[in-house]
Amino acid sequence: MEIRNLITFLQIAEQGSFSKAATVLNYAQSTVSFQIKQLESELGCPLFDRIGHTVTLTPRGRELMDYARQVTHLTEEFVHSGGADGQVEGLLRIAAPDSVCEDMMNTNYTDFHRTWPGISLKFTNTDTETMFRMLSRNEADLIVTLDRHAYDSEYIIAKEEPVAMHFVTGVGSPFAAAGKLSIRDLLDKPFILTEKRIAYRRGLDEALAQMSLEIDPILELGRTDIIMNMLEAGVGIGFLPEFVTRRRVEQGRLCYLNVTDVEVDVWKQLIYHRNKWITKGLSALIEYIKANEFGR
Repeated sequence: MEIRNLITFLQIAEQGSFSKAATVLNYAQSTVSFQIKQLESELGCPLFDRIGHTVTLTPRGRELMDYARQVTHLTEEFVHSGGADGQVEGLLRIAAPDSVCEDMMNTNYTDFHRTWPGISLKFTNTDTETMFRMLSRNEADLIVTLDRHAYDSEYIIAKEEPVAMHFVTGVGSPFAAAGKLSIRDLLDKPFILTEKRIAYRRGLDEALAQMSLEIDPILELGRTDIIMNMLEAGVGIGFLPEFVTRRRVEQGRLCYLNVTDVEVDVWKQLIYHRNKWITKGLSALIEYIKANEFGR
């Protein structure tokens, strides 16, 4: 039994389609079909019911899922278990929002690389829904969400913490020295916000909608560093996580506004799939992030 056939089987099961699996694996569809026929012949049973354009696992196919995952995880562990002299090495795939990625890279990546020089990291910046889909398809080893508190029995939460959110502006703003503010005091001011796909922006929009209010920003973009640069220059008001803005606030370059009538519940969670094989490299990364408070 060839491991590549098991990998193809898992992709079809996860994608629900021979053609989509072929695209993910960069195979011709005929290759995918041949591999499954070969696997079914070896096992002596059909693995998929093919009715019209629908592909579903047979009972024996569902049984094979756990075995196939174990075999591929063991193979992955062997490949990434260590290099020369037992050095931990390999590629680890992390999915996270832009702001989390920027924070982790700017504060702790150099130290992590010195500690684990054999480990390479690949970051994908995307939304929460896509992150969980990537985990389920084994396209990411680890995700860091910045969203509402999430729980699902399929996933392991390695660490979590609430994230303080603030309306923030440059220290030269006329609102910098203001006391308590209502969001209605600010609605006609220029806002620079993250894109709507960012979870905390969505949370802000939902909180305002409950008050029958809406912000029409002058600019939307995913790069929080650019947003903060513009706020420092005196252009508008932003809504950003405290871990992103803290340093500039402490340096006296930005300030928080005391808006008392808007609260957005946001959590940062470090998550991996329950069935994920934890290699030495992945374990090292998880423990490093936990010890360094999510990269701060």
